[in-house]
Amino acid sequence: MSVVLAMLLSACGSQLAPADVVAAGGTAPGGVVVGADGQPVSADGGTTGGAGAGPDGGTTGGTGTGATGGGTTAGGGTTGGTTGGGAGPGEGPPIKTGSCEGFQNGPGITDDTITIGNSSDISGPVPGLFESAQDATKAFVAYFNRVNPDGICGRTLVLKNYDSRTDASADQRNHVDACENVFAMVGSMSAFDSGGAATTEQCGLPDIRSAGVTGDRQECSTCFGAQSTIAGEVNNAVADYVLENFRDASQNAASLYINAGAAAENGQLQPQAMTQRGMRFTVIRGIETSEFNYAPFVQELKDEGVGYVQMTAAVPQFVRLAQAMTQQGYEPDVFMIDPTAYEPALIEQGGEDVEGITIYTNFVPFEEADRSPETKLYLDWLQTTKPGATPDFFGVFSWSAARLFVELAAGLGGKLSRETLLEAIRGTDDWTANGLHAPQNVGPKRTGECFRFLQVRGGKFVPLGSRDYTCNGTTVVR
Repeated sequence: MSVVLAMLLSACGSQLAPADVVAAGGTAPGGVVVGADGQPVSADGGTTGGAGAGPDGGTTGGTGTGATGGGTTAGGGTTGGTTGGGAGPGEGPPIKTGSCEGFQNGPGITDDTITIGNSSDISGPVPGLFESAQDATKAFVAYFNRVNPDGICGRTLVLKNYDSRTDASADQRNHVDACENVFAMVGSMSAFDSGGAATTEQCGLPDIRSAGVTGDRQECSTCFGAQSTIAGEVNNAVADYVLENFRDASQNAASLYINAGAAAENGQLQPQAMTQRGMRFTVIRGIETSEFNYAPFVQELKDEGVGYVQMTAAVPQFVRLAQAMTQQGYEPDVFMIDPTAYEPALIEQGGEDVEGITIYTNFVPFEEADRSPETKLYLDWLQTTKPGATPDFFGVFSWSAARLFVELAAGLGGKLSRETLLEAIRGTDDWTANGLHAPQNVGPKRTGECFRFLQVRGGKFVPLGSRDYTCNGTTVVR
């Protein structure tokens, strides 16, 4: 379901209204990771030893209080303990470590630390675009170091942060540095992640990302997404939901997309796949990023009698279209948008205009954290390490990436190296990060097929239908 990530390019390099800049990416860069003395800052405000700050970021090794959740399918086996309960950000046993006999240091590994890196878009046209990915990775490092005082074979985990600046060149520079100074890249999220893809592969650097966006990064043999998304492979769950519940609307559908980068490509690929499932699209229309008047597009939908509308964009565009629909008295049977819209900004900006919008999602909604210990762990530790931070879609999968890294690395114990880690990643399938999200085909690099649905009702995100995921396979289009 590569369409989920297509929206992230829609804001880059475009003419943005001030409110759009805030909405599309969250907060501006913040959260000190290097203290005045140059030492990494831990989660509780102290400092811990580790690598020095790099050219585009700093390092952090976290401490705090917490628990571990057991991993799911990863590298041919399950590692980790059960999730603990109790007050605070979590309590419980540490992640299990394999035998440390024969452990050897290597790139990013000393006798005391294992340094991992995260290269995400913090600055650029949309400040803080993927800061949530870096925040989530930092939160997991803090959590891991607290509940695993012996680390991985006596080595504390240290995070070196890089800013990819919404720029392929910055992404390239970061990965050149990472090849020499970190053991693996974990939880990264960048709009132009193609920049460092070749470098990452050439130096054998393991890269477990939130998700890969560009074809170059997805094809990189050492790069994997905790959310497995492949361009041209589309989940069937959305089309099947519409065909089953809104048959008439499914035969007169519209796909709107921001005419920029991957959004333009994927905004056309998804309706192709959905057509193969039995839907019919009357309108497939690109919208320029500089366009603020959506009235003509809504008028076209009205004139064609469209019953189903989907959009590949970002929150500002979703809201703009919803407002234009209200102004023109147009209400389709279904207005479907992707998981990136699951954030407070949609309701805060859209108000009554976004009532009834349907969102397909592949992770546990935060409102249901009481039934998902791993979701609660992510939310609690995010607030522990960065009070007031907003959790989101990208943060979920960065936390997942960090979870996968430590479970595989700890399980390898004394056999840990870049090569053995890559072998373990390639053997990871049906990864759920202890129930945090739907199964992902990390090693095989296949788009995940399982989704469920939410709807905006009464100013809240509420379940639509079953809380279980619908897993109906995928359709490949080129």
